[in-house]
Amino acid sequence: MSTDRYSSPLSERYASKEMQYIFSQDKKFITWRKLWIALAETEKELGLDITDEQIAELKAHVEDINYDVARAKEKEVRHDVMAHVHAYGAQCPKAKGIIHLGATSCYVGDNTDIILMTEALRLVKKKLVNVIYELSKFADQYKDLPTLGFTHFQPAQPTTVGKRATLWLQEFLVDLEDLEYVLSGMKMLGSKGTTGTQASFLELFEGDNEKIDKIDTMIANKMGFEACFPVSGQTYTRKTDTRVANVLAGIAASAHKFSNDIRLLQHLKEIEEPFEKSQIGSSAMAYKRNPMRSERIASLSRYVMIDALNPAITSATQWFERTLDDSANKRLSIPEGFLAIDGILDLCLNVVDGLVVYDKVITKRLMSELPFMATENIMMDAVKKGGDRQELHERIRQLSMEAGRNVKEKGLDNNLLELIAADPSFNLTLEELQATMDPKNYVGRAPYQTTVFLRDVVQPVLDKNKDLLGMTAEINV
Repeated sequence: MSTDRYSSPLSERYASKEMQYIFSQDKKFITWRKLWIALAETEKELGLDITDEQIAELKAHVEDINYDVARAKEKEVRHDVMAHVHAYGAQCPKAKGIIHLGATSCYVGDNTDIILMTEALRLVKKKLVNVIYELSKFADQYKDLPTLGFTHFQPAQPTTVGKRATLWLQEFLVDLEDLEYVLSGMKMLGSKGTTGTQASFLELFEGDNEKIDKIDTMIANKMGFEACFPVSGQTYTRKTDTRVANVLAGIAASAHKFSNDIRLLQHLKEIEEPFEKSQIGSSAMAYKRNPMRSERIASLSRYVMIDALNPAITSATQWFERTLDDSANKRLSIPEGFLAIDGILDLCLNVVDGLVVYDKVITKRLMSELPFMATENIMMDAVKKGGDRQELHERIRQLSMEAGRNVKEKGLDNNLLELIAADPSFNLTLEELQATMDPKNYVGRAPYQTTVFLRDVVQPVLDKNKDLLGMTAEINV
């Protein structure tokens, strides 16, 4: 790591080595060379005068890239593709004349971008599936643990810890559906020439449209793809980048929501993210346990959500068959978006795998609010004993207000049950009232909903992707 110049925090602190390699210089230029080989093989198979010896020479130098030669040539010609054509040719003198034959720069540039994004999406899918798996285990473990539900972050009807986790799960499952849809539609550019007309191939193959029709599919198949875009200008449609970035932004939004909930729960001391033995929460306050991983998830997620604007604007501003104001932007927005979402998913996996649940704190907070939520049941019990529903409704409203004032203004415990027991109109003892205070009576169908959701929705997804399961995440800082 160089200390005398800027380096991206996404590489130094957040993204995995696996994702970094996908967008590395080695991966990029090795892929360029594989594409040149696929083009030469295709042209040979369709009848051009290209020899096995030339192709063997190209294959012998796929990975030993002579960067020094390429850098020197690019400084001279100011063109990265032609610099690498020259460098490859210097290593392959017999094949020098047929490298890049009939192609334009976007043949290697754009097809490589598609290949790298596809590989990166597969890695994102793997990590996303593992986050879903870990969350499903958490949801199942705590599906029966009652907890105070919130609307507007105000106390509402109880739910369970596991049911709340299904809400996080569902967000990520939607993202997985979107990712799989976009991944299934990834197409290569193929080799279509400077304005997409394949005019150079019309010349090379002497007007033989039947042969030219085969070029794109043959190249795609050699590179592991089923198809190319049927038409294009010089580039593949930049809407592809928009779709990809939107998938990443969707995952980021789900991760952000999850991390915010964890941060709020950690404030309430109900659930905490993992906190290591030697971890320091604050440089000033030694007792602090800050939710730094969840905060980092939120921080990086905002970056990814905003980053999605870049490809959208780039897609909207392309001129006719080609303009170059996409290139510098794509070099930043696509790799950096993937590196950031990679770090986010590693953090999510790390947090979910180590969540600490404080059930006694959860129960204490729920019990402090439960009397208010049990008032309807209490009122029904009092009616069964001969009370008037309308009169009891007014009395219970008044007593609830009094109990609320005791909590908020005097700092006392919630004494609503005692107030009701002391009111003869209810004809209920304190023991009878306390017997109704089992939290499980107030969570509705939450445990059942969680069980059914995990069984019918989540498990089929995990079964389908079982080969991707089993990864753990390491975070650098």
